[in-house]
Amino acid sequence: MKKYTYTEKKDTRSGFGDGLTELGKTNPNVVALCADLTGSLKMNEFAKNHPERFFQVGIAEANMMGIAAGLTIGGKIPFTGTFANFSTGRVYDQIRQSIAYSDKNVKICASHAGLTLGEDGATHQILEDIGLMKMLPGMTVINTCDYSQTKAATLAIAEHEGPVYLRFGRPSVPVFMTDQPFEIGKAIQLTEGTDVTIVATGHLVWEALQAAEQLEEKGISAEVINIHTIKPLDEEAILKSVAKTGCIVTAEEHNKYGGLGESVARCLATNNPTPQEFVAVNDSFGESATPAELMKKYGLNDEAIVKAVEKVISRK
Repeated sequence: MKKYTYTEKKDTRSGFGDGLTELGKTNPNVVALCADLTGSLKMNEFAKNHPERFFQVGIAEANMMGIAAGLTIGGKIPFTGTFANFSTGRVYDQIRQSIAYSDKNVKICASHAGLTLGEDGATHQILEDIGLMKMLPGMTVINTCDYSQTKAATLAIAEHEGPVYLRFGRPSVPVFMTDQPFEIGKAIQLTEGTDVTIVATGHLVWEALQAAEQLEEKGISAEVINIHTIKPLDEEAILKSVAKTGCIVTAEEHNKYGGLGESVARCLATNNPTPQEFVAVNDSFGESATPAELMKKYGLNDEAIVKAVEKVISRK
């Protein structure tokens, strides 16, 4: 059984931009801040339609986080926008002290995450951000897979009280979650299977679905689950699936240390120890190349997921 339909290709950051545009019309408390990347973050329409609620802070990301924290005191809901590298690594102290520790209602929205930033190279391709953000007490961490889910998540986090890290990407990718509801912390099962569980997040969800089709041709039944919320993790969905399949593969565009895979491993270790394989970057920085070239070289595609599935099944 499939619960997805491929329609077109579109970038996830446009989902954020369109969601923010809609929020501008429906929620007068939403304000937006950007660190000199309005076009890249697709925040142009919000800025044009609501100039009194848009703050261009320039290349001063640390200041942007402090301003955002301050705006919450007056009841505003600030959405900050810049690349994932600058949204987390560059401003971690400000996020920790001014937003997370103070439990401020700031939405940290991060584009161009992971290797698929492509030609800009290792200095911009952050692969540690999920780990950094999920370790902060009280921080909700969301990593969306396509345009539709990113738009839905943008709308949902405006209603959520508390700090949120919303991670999305640069390239155009298949849109396939059009009819799926979005609920923070609630995983979405996309295929039913009996031999292996594949839990994936972000751009790797589509790769997992392609892998499942290839595995089906090999006589292997794969259950694919979209984990859009890394924290809080939907442990119930994961445990229910592995109770049936007996093994699991995690797939993410992130370092294998600190990401989705480790969160799933902790869940399994404390509830139901289960064979697990990781599809993730193997403790390295990226490099400059096209997104497709990087995903292949670093083992973040359907081919890598198929290999991981075959390996984990042999361990059952």
